[in-house]
Amino acid sequence: MREFTSPPLVDAANHRNATELLMQRVRTNPGHIAFEVRAADTAITDPWRQVTTEQFVDEVRALAKGFIAAGIQPGESLAIMSPTRYEWALADMAAWFAGAVVVPVYETSAAPQVTAILADADVRLALGGTAEHAALLEQGFSNAGIQPLGIWTIEAWPGSDLADLVARGVGIPESTVEERRLLADLDSVATIVYTSGTTAAPKGALITHGNFVGQVLNVAGAYTEVVREDGNTIIFLPMAHVLARGLQLICLANGMRIAHLSDPRDVVPALGALKPTFLVVVPRVLQKIQASAAAAATQKRLGRVWASAQSTAVEWGRFAEAHDADPAVRASAGLRIRQALFDRLFYARLRKVVGGRLDYLLSGAGALDAELSLFFRGLGLPVIEGYGLTETTAPLTGNLPGSINSGSVGVPMPGTTVRLTDQGEVLARGVGVFAGYRREADNADAFVDGYFRTGDLGELDHLGRLTLKGRIKDVIVTAGGKTISPAIWEGYVEGDPLVAHAVMVGEGKPYLGGLVLLDPETLAAWAEREGIADLKGLRIPNDGGAVQIDDVRLLAVIGQAVSAANAKIARSEQVRRFVLLLTDLTEANGIVTPTMKLKRGAFTERARHIVDSLYADTRRQG
Repeated sequence: MREFTSPPLVDAANHRNATELLMQRVRTNPGHIAFEVRAADTAITDPWRQVTTEQFVDEVRALAKGFIAAGIQPGESLAIMSPTRYEWALADMAAWFAGAVVVPVYETSAAPQVTAILADADVRLALGGTAEHAALLEQGFSNAGIQPLGIWTIEAWPGSDLADLVARGVGIPESTVEERRLLADLDSVATIVYTSGTTAAPKGALITHGNFVGQVLNVAGAYTEVVREDGNTIIFLPMAHVLARGLQLICLANGMRIAHLSDPRDVVPALGALKPTFLVVVPRVLQKIQASAAAAATQKRLGRVWASAQSTAVEWGRFAEAHDADPAVRASAGLRIRQALFDRLFYARLRKVVGGRLDYLLSGAGALDAELSLFFRGLGLPVIEGYGLTETTAPLTGNLPGSINSGSVGVPMPGTTVRLTDQGEVLARGVGVFAGYRREADNADAFVDGYFRTGDLGELDHLGRLTLKGRIKDVIVTAGGKTISPAIWEGYVEGDPLVAHAVMVGEGKPYLGGLVLLDPETLAAWAEREGIADLKGLRIPNDGGAVQIDDVRLLAVIGQAVSAANAKIARSEQVRRFVLLLTDLTEANGIVTPTMKLKRGAFTERARHIVDSLYADTRRQG
């Protein structure tokens, strides 16, 4: 199959712009709890402040008045640089009420990145989460040669915080805010989102009000089992990421309660306190949950029992998927008995750890190993894997409840067409596909025949389900002329919880090699369990470099993962030699994006000498 279209479920035409998603909600159910807000300096388990839809609209209007009083004009850009928190949501919507265009800036961005975004988007006013963010924004404006209307902080800062901004707007009439709110139409730019830049310089994607409205209405229509009034979620993804903002709008428009967390370390205790029914995660979170469960079982000398429980969960997950496709399929008596036993021993406890009410998890921002997906399905925690980009306003395809196919990223979202070129590149057209990049030069190769070029390789099955095969720019051509897509091997190896990233190399070389970046936190825990003192204290280079690890015990463990990955692919696509590396996996190091995707080009260039050693020193087996 070369093309598949999912027809739209809802027409966005009766919405003036994205603010109408909120206004329709407040008209129908003003007293419904829209947000749970954690007060400063309180414990996760303390009561959270509840904010109704009506209260949120009142706060939005008050802040919008402040923006207007500060001088922001319709169509001008307003930047927000802050950790994920309730006030991010408040400022985002208030900017739209004031007629402004929102420019999110990742809170981890370095000064040159801040300057580049402020200059490119011609930002006029900015909010910083903290005084430090405000200082970075001030420096950025200065370097860009922009005289801003002002910089305010979300955290309390007398004279320069949100309370001061609201106070400034007290004299602005309600009618002025309403006029501003209605200025934008569906074709108007709502936000300029700068891509993470895994392979190139960041580009400003122009996302319209129509993109948001079309996605919110159609995604909610496709996921009625997930998006519901009695449900709730916790958002801990960066709010600068379009997926977090899209999820927030979907929940807000449909009455699903939202809580925000800025520190991912708070997620586990928050799950018990807030008991979400739905959660968006990245695959690494799921890997760590599985690894933690295995480690806990090992400490209790139940390692072998857990291994059987894990394989049973995968088997039960496979049965559940088969049952979705054909309700006549039945599990064997032996599988039913094992599933019931392990549910009492392990599965029910794991469901309780994540709050006890989770109906579904959504995994995005990276490839999800099929067996890991099946494992969670077997636990009673189905994982919906989806795929999307900044340029598609987040979801482009997704598995659907009752039709989850592990290993694929599902079917096109309603109102979307996915087409494959002869080379296998994924093209997209539909309600979520953006208007283009801010700089015209960036649009030169971005579209073909009205379709956006994703740069990803994929396959469509007879049901329209998409399976990703890697990035076009990552394809390797060996010295023998063999063209290899490294993503499949890399995904298998990254299924090991000790591995943060796997990178296949071998462009123009006689055979393929691998760079395996270990997860420092998981490695330390593993070394502790194994009683290996010399690994626990390994120093991670702070100069952006990588340290190679030649420990034979660790090489043997990772070697099993490499061998297992090789066994699943053709001989010509297998990695012959690999090395283990530790590096600083933070954005400050310059090799990962704010969403923790590896910048392959930057990393392989930095590790060029290590790559060369894979081919220069044939005596060593990495």
